[in-house]
Amino acid sequence: MIGLSVLIPVFNNDVRPLVRALLAQVADWHGPVEIRCLDDGSHPTYRALNRELAKLPGVVYAELEHNVGRAAIRNQLAATARYAWLLLLDNDSRLPDDQFLARYRAARYVAPVLAGGTCYETAPPPDTALHLRWLYGCRREARPAAVRQRAPHGQLTLNNLLIQTGIFRELGLDESLTRYGHEDTKFGWLLRRSGIAVQHLDNPVLHDGLEAAPVFLQKSHDAVRNLVQLYRAEGLGAETRLLKAALRLQRWGLSEAVRTTFSLRQIQVQRNLLSARPSLRQLDALKLYWLLTELR
Repeated sequence: MIGLSVLIPVFNNDVRPLVRALLAQVADWHGPVEIRCLDDGSHPTYRALNRELAKLPGVVYAELEHNVGRAAIRNQLAATARYAWLLLLDNDSRLPDDQFLARYRAARYVAPVLAGGTCYETAPPPDTALHLRWLYGCRREARPAAVRQRAPHGQLTLNNLLIQTGIFRELGLDESLTRYGHEDTKFGWLLRRSGIAVQHLDNPVLHDGLEAAPVFLQKSHDAVRNLVQLYRAEGLGAETRLLKAALRLQRWGLSEAVRTTFSLRQIQVQRNLLSARPSLRQLDALKLYWLLTELR
């Protein structure tokens, strides 16, 4: 029977509800299932909570002494997985209903890589500090499968990804990307280069870990730096909307003028992004400014 290894990197989050929700659905996979949780240097408070998982049948819980990062911890989890399929989940995910694993079981013969997608609560969170992350998720990440399938490898995210174990182990994630962001960009490029099909599904998980705007902005800045690193080292990312715009400005000889002009508005833009009514167009402009600065 075809087995499934669910891989959950853990960092400063209580993953017990997610693991219990998964355990309630393991029979729907129609094969053996293990859930592997690896803590990546969390605060002792969260470790104390999540250690309870080690007592549950079908769950393997372990801890790393030091934080190794998003790519390295997924590679370590995949290296120890027992079964033929891997399901990659972020630790701040929630299952949408009780048919999550059943939908993946029904689709697992369609392609060797299946991307389920992400969704968000329809109402904005009460805490206005979370509005930017919620708005970005709703407008930019919560896309139906038909839209994501138009560029299957470019629309890939590592959260909620079902993939054959051999493929993931062969390609792996780039551990040189130590900052947040774009591990999935490179992984999608490797899949495309290898001719491996990706099928997008409407089987989303709910993103339950919204960051406050300052944290999200820092992560966004880190992602821009990673994008430049990939572009300079391997020529990757030129098809992304952000890098396309920056390279076009460079060709037109306008990049420095745009960067200088925006620098005068940077404080105003960041004030908007930290407000209760942030603008994603302002966020796009800020990311372009960061990118132009990195490319200088």
